[in-house]
Amino acid sequence: MHSTFLDFASIGAGLLIVRVVVGLLMAGHGTQKLFGWFGGHGIAGTGAFFESIGFRPGRLFATVASVTELVSGLLVAFGFLGPVGPALMLSVMIVAAVSVHWKNGLWAAAGGIEVALFYGAVAVALALIGFGSYSLDALFGLQSLYTPTLAVIALAIGFLGGVGNLLARRPVAAAA
Repeated sequence: MHSTFLDFASIGAGLLIVRVVVGLLMAGHGTQKLFGWFGGHGIAGTGAFFESIGFRPGRLFATVASVTELVSGLLVAFGFLGPVGPALMLSVMIVAAVSVHWKNGLWAAAGGIEVALFYGAVAVALALIGFGSYSLDALFGLQSLYTPTLAVIALAIGFLGGVGNLLARRPVAAAA
């Protein structure tokens, strides 16, 4: 018979791996847009793309999106400030899923929402679970400040931020 127990060291290690991988990938994604690193288009190219999908002024929206991705990724990777990083990540992934990927279906191979959905789901899970014992929040004794209620409130704000960005979008009229 298998006994069930919580091994907090293993949970902390597992959360550390998820946080570092997802957080640094998200931060890297932001640097692609912001600085053109890792094969990205930088702020000029990203701004032009944002203009083409109705976010005007494109450079402003691109800057906000890329800084949000960078900051949210670093907060998650370091496990700092509880649900703030995940809420920011959720916000930008909602915008990406709806404005860029939705029309292409689910799978990333066809340009669909798969990757944005994955990042968003991990963000929500981390906000609800917490960052674990191997985090800056744990090091600084901040874990007790983040309740499930606060996590839900932060996620709701992130959701509303994403929806607000989508409402600010002015899609380009189709050519006749």
